[in-house]
Amino acid sequence: MTPFRKFSVAMALCIVATVCAAFTRPIHIVAVGASNTQGWYVGKQGAYPAKLEALLRQKGISASVVNAGIPFDTTAGMLKRLDSDVPKGTDIAILQPGGNDRRFLVTKEQRAANIAAMERRLRDRAIKVIVYDDEIPPQYYAFDFIHLTADGHAFIASQLLPRVLAVIDRKAIVTPPRAR
Repeated sequence: MTPFRKFSVAMALCIVATVCAAFTRPIHIVAVGASNTQGWYVGKQGAYPAKLEALLRQKGISASVVNAGIPFDTTAGMLKRLDSDVPKGTDIAILQPGGNDRRFLVTKEQRAANIAAMERRLRDRAIKVIVYDDEIPPQYYAFDFIHLTADGHAFIASQLLPRVLAVIDRKAIVTPPRAR
């Protein structure tokens, strides 16, 4: 093998190793929300962020899902704490705005503006955003009709899984490796 060919092979292997290492680092996800994100009645280990992390690991994906749920919070409160709760290095943020705005008489327009502001702020920081504001079937609510049961948290995690996988796939395709 000629010296040039040896160099070319070595460079190709180095590039492949660098790209593979960049895409195999753990995915960092932060779930922002109120009491249902936090895990009211089921605890943090029973809440959907922990269940989502377990589902991702079952798929062979190294991911950490940080639970940034605060009981009684509104979208205005989430917006205020967004930068501190979603640190640098976060790949994906899940926003689960919940229903406290309605309970605390926040208008639909203000709620929508707060959610849009959170999305914009995160995207400006190159963080992928998933908003989970879906209607949750009534059988997944506890006796208070506000908080979720363990099955409800499992339901949300199962609904989020394909969305997170899609973002991870897009991220791997369009995002160049970060400088370390």
